[in-house]
Amino acid sequence: MIPQKTIEELINKHMQLEKDLSSDKIDKKLFAEKSKEYSDLNEIIADAKKYLSFENDKTELKKILEDQNSDEELLKMAETEIKDLQIQFEKNEKKLKLFLLPRDEADKKNAIIEIRAGTGGLEASLFAGDLFKMYEKVSHKKKWLVEIISISKSEAGGLKEVIASIKGTNIYSTLKYESGVHRVQRVPDTETQGRVHTSAATVAVLPEAEEVDLKINDSDLRIDVFRAGGPGGQSVNTTDSAVRITHIPTGLSVSQQDEKSQHKNKAKGMKILRARLYELERTRIDQERSQDRKSKIGTGDRSERIRTYNFPQGRVTDHRINLTIHKLEEFLEGEAFDEMIESLTLQAQEESLSNL
Repeated sequence: MIPQKTIEELINKHMQLEKDLSSDKIDKKLFAEKSKEYSDLNEIIADAKKYLSFENDKTELKKILEDQNSDEELLKMAETEIKDLQIQFEKNEKKLKLFLLPRDEADKKNAIIEIRAGTGGLEASLFAGDLFKMYEKVSHKKKWLVEIISISKSEAGGLKEVIASIKGTNIYSTLKYESGVHRVQRVPDTETQGRVHTSAATVAVLPEAEEVDLKINDSDLRIDVFRAGGPGGQSVNTTDSAVRITHIPTGLSVSQQDEKSQHKNKAKGMKILRARLYELERTRIDQERSQDRKSKIGTGDRSERIRTYNFPQGRVTDHRINLTIHKLEEFLEGEAFDEMIESLTLQAQEESLSNL
């Protein structure tokens, strides 16, 4: 049971926000924040009021059942209403518990996605390229903006590594469960015997941290500049524009050489470094809070095999929730992606509720 006081506080908060927003004296800076809070509460306030009136409604119905003068039809109606009331109460309780779960502040943030080819040689790089195309298609459908920070292509036309920024609405909350090892099973184009090969790529999704989220002291950074490598000929950079930034306390290091400007490379490198440090700190805090809890849908273990894309069988399977979608081609086109994300989010919420 949720404490009555907690529900009453939600209702009172909603009433106060309604009063504040209708007032001419409200601070313009606070208006957007209060409007969002009011909108969020609006989705749950009717359920909160029903939840609060449950005991009274149940008592009234029980009076009918206990009244010896009640006719048979009225008794049947009261019995049915009590059953319906109990079912609705349980639904409302679950919705309210989900609403009251601690919010992950990073959910609203933009994200930095890092995809790297793993085991499997050139085939792994092709798969890494396929994964990046999939996230690009998902982003396009959702009207998110994808900006490549750095990219390294393989001889086969795939990707050894790509780091990109994705901007839009609630990016991190949608993509955070993508972190881990993605495995592909298919017949490579170079395979003459028709044998199925298994290769892998790793995906890391980090919330994009802003300067207000994380203070990095200049004294904690070592910045080295060097000449960027190139394919030769006219495209070789003749200036020391490449940048390597090392965060001395943690040993985290980021190299950036995609831009011809040292200043731009440093800015991109700092964006990646800030995101990695922010995620490192979030992971540390999360581990301290939940030392006794084992979540199947973790976002911290980058070495965990989370999903298999099986081309011969046309299926994609997420191992954390044992969900298989027999629409592999559609999934890679971004069509069935939301179905997977919704199932992962639901399971994560169920786990959070069981830990309350």
